Amino acid sequence: MKIISDIGIQIPQVYLPKPGTDLKKWAVIACDQFTSEPEYWNDVEKIVGDAPSTLNLTFPEVHLEKEGGDQRIQNIQTTMRKYMDDGVLQPRDGLIYVERTVAGKTRKGVVLCLDLEAYDYNKGSSSLIRATEGTIVDRLPPRIKIREGAAMELPHILVLIDDPNRTVIEPLSAAKAKLEKIYDFDLMLDSGHLAGYAVSEEFENKVVEALRGLAKPETFAAKYGIGKDQPVLLFAMGDGNHSLATAKAIWEKMKPQVGMDHPSRYALVEIENVHDEGLEFEPIHRVLFNLKKDLFAELKKTFGDNFSYTEVASGEAMIQKVDSADGQKQAIGLVGGGQKFGVIEIAHASSNLAVGTIQSFIDSFLKDGGAEKVDYVHGEDVVERLALQAGNVGFYLAGMHKSDLFKTVILDGALPRKTFSMGEAREKRFYMEARKIS
Repeated sequence: MKIISDIGIQIPQVYLPKPGTDLKKWAVIACDQFTSEPEYWNDVEKIVGDAPSTLNLTFPEVHLEKEGGDQRIQNIQTTMRKYMDDGVLQPRDGLIYVERTVAGKTRKGVVLCLDLEAYDYNKGSSSLIRATEGTIVDRLPPRIKIREGAAMELPHILVLIDDPNRTVIEPLSAAKAKLEKIYDFDLMLDSGHLAGYAVSEEFENKVVEALRGLAKPETFAAKYGIGKDQPVLLFAMGDGNHSLATAKAIWEKMKPQVGMDHPSRYALVEIENVHDEGLEFEPIHRVLFNLKKDLFAELKKTFGDNFSYTEVASGEAMIQKVDSADGQKQAIGLVGGGQKFGVIEIAHASSNLAVGTIQSFIDSFLKDGGAEKVDYVHGEDVVERLALQAGNVGFYLAGMHKSDLFKTVILDGALPRKTFSMGEAREKRFYMEARKIS
């Protein structure tokens, strides 16, 4: 495998299902989606049946709290080896150019490996590859357990580059007629279409040179209006932050035993340009389940005179009020919780984003036994459906503008966790490519 250490990447060897595999059954959505909607995963199981599928190689988080987790992990690891031994998965060297079309938009990406030596997920990190939001270290152990004994990785990680002149990925799009198409099919359950193309060596070199161009310290400093001594941020996490952090944690643990040339030093990801028209940042909303304390009393206790609440007539009115807030006060929509729809406003907040303000409240509310659990959901319809059930409450948040991402991370460090999502649930990355890590 070709390593290009100055920009923290490796040209991967990936494994793809052999010709004749039913790809619609093979590819399933990222394991951290639809965690409060088990009916989605029941549908996936029905569609897949006994066919070869990434469903058998990943651990949908809807099952994380259930019994039998260790057995499931064992089955995943056995199936990985079986798919390799039986030739279900076949190796192919090189970058893959990917197009994902869903809801009338097409996102473009390149599948490659990132060097975990160039990545640090800790707050205040100045590494070439950085987390964009807080990493919850407590969330890593179950993921570590799944990856640790695995023969392969199957990524749903999307990493962003800030390439306003469209020098890295878009030339592949323009030249795709010259590239070999390696897959092209409809995804299950209304999630659109996926196509992948092998990137020839000629275009691979162009991708590498374009990434080098973005990583030049003088280009970087001029783009963000900062000093030339500021460390370059080339790759910023988009989706799958905890998956990459898991890979990093395992690599740090293994490194003394296996040396620096081991495959687990790298992680397979898809990179996308933050300026891609097909890429939208969606807000991530919160739903608290089974309230045990008086939410309003706790909000008033926490925020005092800075807290105010206005009831509104409908979900549309709530959304309109939150999305058009002018920044004097932070606005957060409230659904359920004994009320129907309303808007919370917080003045003089300690976090500069509403999502950070409400997240720190939720963390302490849960710690004090205020509710059974929290889930992070996409789409106002899902917030309403879950939050209007008896005993639940939902917080609706406005989205952040994607063009602010890199500058915010460079100047302020990581954002509050679950600040934004790249698209809604059905638009998330599907598992397609695998890579050997042991």
